[in-house]
Amino acid sequence: MTAPVPAHRRACSRPADVLRSESPAMALAIDHDETVPPVAVPSPPSPPSLEWHPSASLVPVALLLLGGGLALAGRDGVTPTEVVRAGLVVAWALAGAVLVTRRSLRGLGVIVLAGVAAAAVACLADAAITAGWTGGPRSVADLALPLGVALLPAAGLHLLLSLPVGALGPRRRRIGAALGYTLGLVLGLLLWSRRPSFPTWTIWVAAAAALAVGLGAANRRYIRSAGLERQRLQWLGCALVVVAETALVVAALGVLVDWPPQGVLVAGAMSALLPLSLAAGASTRLVTSVDRLLVHTVSFTGLSGVVVAVYLVIVLGLGRVPDDGERDLLVLSMVAAVVAAAVYLPTRARLSEVANRLVYGEREAPDTVLRTFGSRLSRAIPMDELLLQLAESLRKTMALQAAEVWTGSSGTLARTVSVPYRPPDQLALSRAELPIVARAGVSGPAWLAVWLPSLLRGRDPDAQLRVAPVTHSGELLGLIVAERRGGDDTFTDEDERVLTELARQVGLALHNVALDSALQASLDEVRRQADELQASRARIVATADAERRRIERNLHDGAQQHLVALAVNLRLARDLVGDDPEVASAMLEELATSIKDTIAELRDLAHGIYPPLLMDSGLEPALRAAASRSPLEVGVAVDDVGRFPTEVEAAVYFCCLEALQNAAKHAPHAKVTIRVWCPADVPELRFEVVDDGPGFDADQVGRGHGFVNMSDRLGAFGGTVRWDSTPGHGAVISGSIPADGPR
Repeated sequence: MTAPVPAHRRACSRPADVLRSESPAMALAIDHDETVPPVAVPSPPSPPSLEWHPSASLVPVALLLLGGGLALAGRDGVTPTEVVRAGLVVAWALAGAVLVTRRSLRGLGVIVLAGVAAAAVACLADAAITAGWTGGPRSVADLALPLGVALLPAAGLHLLLSLPVGALGPRRRRIGAALGYTLGLVLGLLLWSRRPSFPTWTIWVAAAAALAVGLGAANRRYIRSAGLERQRLQWLGCALVVVAETALVVAALGVLVDWPPQGVLVAGAMSALLPLSLAAGASTRLVTSVDRLLVHTVSFTGLSGVVVAVYLVIVLGLGRVPDDGERDLLVLSMVAAVVAAAVYLPTRARLSEVANRLVYGEREAPDTVLRTFGSRLSRAIPMDELLLQLAESLRKTMALQAAEVWTGSSGTLARTVSVPYRPPDQLALSRAELPIVARAGVSGPAWLAVWLPSLLRGRDPDAQLRVAPVTHSGELLGLIVAERRGGDDTFTDEDERVLTELARQVGLALHNVALDSALQASLDEVRRQADELQASRARIVATADAERRRIERNLHDGAQQHLVALAVNLRLARDLVGDDPEVASAMLEELATSIKDTIAELRDLAHGIYPPLLMDSGLEPALRAAASRSPLEVGVAVDDVGRFPTEVEAAVYFCCLEALQNAAKHAPHAKVTIRVWCPADVPELRFEVVDDGPGFDADQVGRGHGFVNMSDRLGAFGGTVRWDSTPGHGAVISGSIPADGPR
């Protein structure tokens, strides 16, 4: 069972986009510098927290104001404009209510509800003016209407600048929002000063300017966003695309067929999709399903937009608007064009499959493999299988008698695949021929007769041949051979271009396969070395433990026994000094001899641990001393190598002693020569132990304990050891260890 993660660690481990969605203040802190992109790691949506906020009380207030306006307007009948206007206010109010109940989107909801309140006030003021109010209420309505309408573009700009969570972020965005509200107030006061006339074009200009500035800022925020933020913006983008497409279609239909009669109201009613998209972005269930919806929406609206634009250009280019008799036919033709554009792609794909089955007997045309060869490269399909598919497709596509692919390296090429099957064969190219063949383009029989005559063996003399060298970075990796009968069509420039391009792709593929094989071999070698290193470390630990136990035994059974005996004899000699001086004197002489033996045994034991002579004087004196103790006739030849690090000299010394011990064990009458030197061109220390004994078969003997010990000693410093021997010719044990040079 895993321990619970502390709250502060859970907060620190959450992605930036989730943190940014937690609160507007946190989003502002994260998004303060627009030059630093957020972490682009999509995170699974977390369940939204639903909380009531005081700003949600604006919803019933706005609805009451809207209801009052409708009641006033209903005295003389509600117009379609008032219905659409009321529907938009209700849609934005509901979207704002949804947003403010989500703590992470509360800032966005407050902005929406503020705009809704301004719109509701404007609706009530317009209804009051239309109803003919007089006196103080009329004066309030005269001021509220232009101010409410003029502040709507400012609220829209604020909304676009603060997407997707309601935080403005950088200082320039806050300045832009404040400037928008200031200009809105100024515009409202100017409109109020022009009462009772109301120039609505100023409102449309302000709305267009706010939309242009806000969409640019929202697009920049979209580019830098990720995860939930990006998906919320995609919902809004999907709604904008549909609204823009609806406006274009309505405008085109109004110009071409004078329908619908109130196109502006239709386009305005479709803008209700905008608040609905904001509400959908607040839903954790809907926000993650926008990607494919946006793709299909953009595709369909783009196609229909192109059709409508083409019709507008062609019809207006004729110089006249269609009359009543032509409009029905024009509308039907536009619908047919949109339907044809929408079903073109799936229909084309299906018809291509049917045509390929009729012509080739397959779902795909043969040249599909040629065009997609590069994309089909993967470890899931073996290279031989890919080359076979390539040869089969090449034969079908170019109507060949035979297609072959040769592969190889270092001047040796082998026939890897051939269609139809032909027995394996090889080509050997000299060093002089390799660069010529590699640099040659697509070549014919005349060139082959000069440079690759062996490729023509066994072929029809009248056959048409084309050979494309497969190269990569100037290295010849293979050949592609295309063969036609003598009476068939000749090879065209397009055929040769296809062969050239195909050879380039195959060269890249073969090069990648070679790199992959080399990498795999390197990984295998690294694994092998790692296993050997682990085994070597285990042996070193075991050897160290065994050495400690051996030293303990030697001390216990040898030096300790001598020292105990000396202590006993000293006590006896002390007791005999007064009673029998002669016996005591003889015993003291024996004790002196025992002390010398004990000292000699301790010295031998110390030599086995680390020879003092090696530490004080270097390799040559230490090896000569070891040779003098050996029962064999040993010659030592040490060049003037100087002194090396202690561990390097110890490794060479003990390897030579191991070799001497093995020679004394297996060749007791042999002569041994020890040589140590430093090569002039390689920074390493080398040694060699040669004996003229009976020798042995190194392959059959394998790795013994002595060889493993020497390998471990030298391998710890990057060195190597080698045993060379044959029966009747002695043995040579040589090794080397890297070294920077004498100290």
